[in-house]
Amino acid sequence: MHRTTYTYVSQKKDDEHIRKRLRELAQKKRKYGSPMLHILLRREGLVINHKRTERIYKEEGLSLRKKRRRKKTASESRVEMYRASKPNEKWAMDFVADSLYNGRRLRMLTVIDEYTRECPVIEVDTSLTGHRVTQVLDRVALNRGLPESIVVDNGPEFISKALDAWAYKRGIKLHFIRPGKPSDNCFIESFNGTFREECLNENWFLNIKDARNIVENWRVEYNRERPHTSIGKIPPEEFALQVAAPMGIPISSNKEQLML
Repeated sequence: MHRTTYTYVSQKKDDEHIRKRLRELAQKKRKYGSPMLHILLRREGLVINHKRTERIYKEEGLSLRKKRRRKKTASESRVEMYRASKPNEKWAMDFVADSLYNGRRLRMLTVIDEYTRECPVIEVDTSLTGHRVTQVLDRVALNRGLPESIVVDNGPEFISKALDAWAYKRGIKLHFIRPGKPSDNCFIESFNGTFREECLNENWFLNIKDARNIVENWRVEYNRERPHTSIGKIPPEEFALQVAAPMGIPISSNKEQLML
């Protein structure tokens, strides 16, 4: 045996401060797993190696229940749509349903920029017509302009004459996905899943005003704080500023400007 074997001293580091911060983040971000929490810790300068985060995460018993993977759709049945190459080139819209504590139904219009992954607005109300959708988009346009095209499904609000006339007047193309194929609008479907898991499933809404405040706070946090793995593990607003400034594109997620 080599002589250094007899004098080996463990180099194990003190993880107490990391454990404490990891528990705090896991309690606040209940739906974040080890990879997302690791990104947050690195942004705070606390951890470098992901294995260290994973070890502490398991030792603290913070592991989330794993979801059963669904069978993937065959690639032949999918329609490849063109990808956005700049901000405000292509948006996606959809509706999400939820309810108040007393069972009264809510509808939420979600909108995202497919390139920057920003969410410029989430409109919450008990009813949202096609005309109301155009009003929301016009309000967003005051701060960041309008896209060249918008991807939507075949819901009654999106195939309405009000939205069709609005888009024609402004020269915006509406791309309708195939009926019964939500995977054609994969960006907004992914966002809606995150929105439901991290916001809707975690909160009780007392009234419409309460729902609007909670949803708006989550939207701002999503844009400004939540790291997104597909854009370099940084928040969408930070990514938007990096790519939009050289192009002279106005990008704004200001909370006060977009609220009613």
